[in-house]
Amino acid sequence: MDKDSSFDKIISACRTNILDILEAGGIGHSGGSLSILETLVALYFEIAKIDPKNPKWENRDRIVLSKSHACEAMYAVLGEKGFFPKEKFKEFLQFNSMLQGHVEICTPGAEYSGGSLGQGISFACGLAYSAKLKKKNYKVFCILGDGESHEGEVWEAAMFASHYKLDNLYAVVDQNHYCTLGNVDDIMNIEPVEDKWKSFGWETIYEKYGNNVTNMINDFKKLEKISGKPKCIIANTVKNNGIPSWEKEHIHHVSGKKLADGLEEGRKLLK
Repeated sequence: MDKDSSFDKIISACRTNILDILEAGGIGHSGGSLSILETLVALYFEIAKIDPKNPKWENRDRIVLSKSHACEAMYAVLGEKGFFPKEKFKEFLQFNSMLQGHVEICTPGAEYSGGSLGQGISFACGLAYSAKLKKKNYKVFCILGDGESHEGEVWEAAMFASHYKLDNLYAVVDQNHYCTLGNVDDIMNIEPVEDKWKSFGWETIYEKYGNNVTNMINDFKKLEKISGKPKCIIANTVKNNGIPSWEKEHIHHVSGKKLADGLEEGRKLLK
């Protein structure tokens, strides 16, 4: 089996996991979860240095999900990678469950407890700066949304990372073009995104096909060769990627009949 086929199988399994998690909770953030799935698979199955049997290994790479409402994708990948049994998916959103509606550090493999958008990249800066001070070699990867980029704290963090030459820090902007209120640029235009990150001193790649796992892996590997500055991938993605009816409506979170219909549609396509 070639590597691309292997990744296709992993992505299909993880997409199935996302649908199972959404069904268990009866509600969830389908849009951002399905748009970042390939990024997470690229990180957890190829790029990041991690150990599912030892989630708190000191020298591990850190993966921060700043857009933590897209937790279904992270849980799907963590479960598939073996950080916890996939039977735990059934406990999504239950009281005292380790799988809540935003990522929390009670989940094995999770590095950051999210909530308010914009804060994850600052947290990631802290992790990366700490590694520099301690002369540690681990990398920090942070996934944030394009709607999240409306937050001023994102740009403060971008300035900080550049000033302190945090070349162990990688940001991925999930540019799926829609947030909970609608089209990101209609609400407050963030373009030109690539030029903005470059102007803050980041080595930046625009990835037209952000839902292509091989492209994402290659982008991360290209950036590994750059030293002296933080790195950013602008990943152009499709919200609800893989569920056509949800894609068409740019659904942010889903429940009720739309959830049931999408689950049926998605599972048929995965067969």
